[in-house]
Amino acid sequence: MSSPSRDAAPITQSRASLLPRRLGLWSAIAVLVGSTIGSGIFRSPAGIADKLPGPLPLLAVWVTGGIFSLCGALTLAELAGALPETGGHYVYIREGWGRLPAFLYGWSELVIIRAAALGAISLTFGEYLLRGLGYNPSIAPYDTYAHWVAATALALMATINILGLKWGSLVQNVTTLAKYGGLLLIVVLAFALGLPKTGGHFTPAAPPGSFSVGAFGLALVSVLWAFDGWGDLTKVGGEVADPRRNLPRAIVMGTLGVIAIYLLANVAYLSVLSVDEIRGARLVAADVALKLVGPVGVTLVSITVLLSTFGAVNGSLLTGPRIFFAMADDGLFFRQVALVHPRYKTPYVAIALAAVIGIGFVLLRSFEQLADIFVTASLVFYILSVGAVFPLRKRADWNPPVRTPGYPAVPALFCLATLFLLVNALVDPGQRWGTVAVLGVIALGIPVFFLTVGRRVRSPGGR
Repeated sequence: MSSPSRDAAPITQSRASLLPRRLGLWSAIAVLVGSTIGSGIFRSPAGIADKLPGPLPLLAVWVTGGIFSLCGALTLAELAGALPETGGHYVYIREGWGRLPAFLYGWSELVIIRAAALGAISLTFGEYLLRGLGYNPSIAPYDTYAHWVAATALALMATINILGLKWGSLVQNVTTLAKYGGLLLIVVLAFALGLPKTGGHFTPAAPPGSFSVGAFGLALVSVLWAFDGWGDLTKVGGEVADPRRNLPRAIVMGTLGVIAIYLLANVAYLSVLSVDEIRGARLVAADVALKLVGPVGVTLVSITVLLSTFGAVNGSLLTGPRIFFAMADDGLFFRQVALVHPRYKTPYVAIALAAVIGIGFVLLRSFEQLADIFVTASLVFYILSVGAVFPLRKRADWNPPVRTPGYPAVPALFCLATLFLLVNALVDPGQRWGTVAVLGVIALGIPVFFLTVGRRVRSPGGR
């Protein structure tokens, strides 16, 4: 294990050691896949087709998102293997860049990123549940009911994760198998029943006006929302068994599995629906199933999406709160947030905190607002997290079990592409002020840091 960076205060009386390493390889893969496959593949295609109304640009943006995510995952495999600690991105940013950037990441996770993710995923759960019961979640009063269903799901998942890692892991394993299998079933039915009837909707491949660099960048943000999760496993790195072996393998294997099923799903959608139909299909998987096998298909897809989003909420609550726990354990947040439940051995205060803020967000914001907030704020810290490999590689004690293939091109490509997306969002008139607002909230963490923990000097006996 590498030594702390020069400006990272030493950890004393750490509570991270109280979290047992119970996640094996396949459970770790399930955490990554289950955290990634949530609402995006079922909800984002409509918005993407609106920006890129052609089959070739639509598929190209998903391929680009997959390559982008794989570059990040390959780099994180090196970082996670060398620093298999609770907190993931927080640890890499702290070790690579110092305490202030690490604090800003935790601050942003607390006030916008984690809450927005939980809100968006659970809201999709609520909408599909109502759709499966025969109600239209886009009209009153069911649009309001969807938010309350989402809040209830968040509270339930928080309770399960507080009761123990084994229960959260069990839910994750079961729902991951169910959602992956459900997506594969949609793919098989689309190819077997839909494609022979329609011949697919792949021509014209790129109609006039179906592609622009700006629109492609905005669509890629939505794709990255669907792919986000490939880094979530690192946040429970301190609870993965044999981490130097299992963490890199799980990150790469899980990311490749997600890329494969996402590309197949989009080809399946185009096998049944035209791009124009996808653009108007807010719940695209349900519309595909309705066209293939009728109302029973909608029910089956609704069950798949419910399991998918339920598992993604569980995965987000299993991984995200570990950031707050790591911050508190490191002296950059309230000490009580690092409390470990004496019976269940879980960071119960951190989990409860994440759930409460997530419930607040889901009751006040729409899916699109939540997804855009999440992706914009996350991009900043993906650059810092993946980019941490550059300063860490210069340390004499750096000894990862695996090294990023194609270094330094692979992490550099990821960081430059992420920076492009941020600049593109700032330039676009429709996204500019929302992006500025998110960046403003992140920057607000700087005075918060210096007014609170920034000047704190911890004594050997405490923090």
